Amino acid sequence: MMFNPVDIILSFVLLSVLFSFGADRVLTLIKLVGFQGVVVSIIPFFIGDHMSTGGTVFTLATLVIRGVIIPLSIFVAIRKGAIRRVVEPIVGYHASILCGLAVIIGTTYLSGRLDIGSVSGFKLLEPTAIALLATGMFLLMARRNAIAMVIGYIMMENGIYLVGSGLSVSTRHIVEFGILLDVLAGVMIMMIMAVILRNIKQTFDDVDTALLRTLKD
Repeated sequence: MMFNPVDIILSFVLLSVLFSFGADRVLTLIKLVGFQGVVVSIIPFFIGDHMSTGGTVFTLATLVIRGVIIPLSIFVAIRKGAIRRVVEPIVGYHASILCGLAVIIGTTYLSGRLDIGSVSGFKLLEPTAIALLATGMFLLMARRNAIAMVIGYIMMENGIYLVGSGLSVSTRHIVEFGILLDVLAGVMIMMIMAVILRNIKQTFDDVDTALLRTLKD
């Protein structure tokens, strides 16, 4: 059986998704989300017959933002804010890994029920996109560390981008414009995040979001 390059690359993303569920260090999550950002950014190069010059520029810019700037910005925010680098779990790590396995199996089954013609030639495109969305939501709900929650949001956004890439064969220019807005929004979020985390650190001496419950009107 022949596998296309997209499915081979995305298989590593699914493996990184499983690692994300069991990661106990923020730096590990940063590396994983950076790797995922690079992979989902290069997928458009393998989809469709050709890519315009504008599409190439947008895709390369997205790769730099997702794979380098955003992970590096998170790392710098941790260094400057002296933030704890241990992920604070609500759901234990072993249970999280089991959830990760369930997500991968469930998304593979669900994607088989979907019929999207533009991505039918890539078997792992849909499962990987859905898995990234589910993993991001899991990190948002099952981790108390604010950095881990931000990374969860970025993983969700990577999944949305991957879905858009699969559907962009016939709507390339619309998606390219959406990519530009997405890149600009990502840069703004990372600029604001450092300020917010520094304020949380100064107030609570930690970035555990559970401490926000102690706030009074």
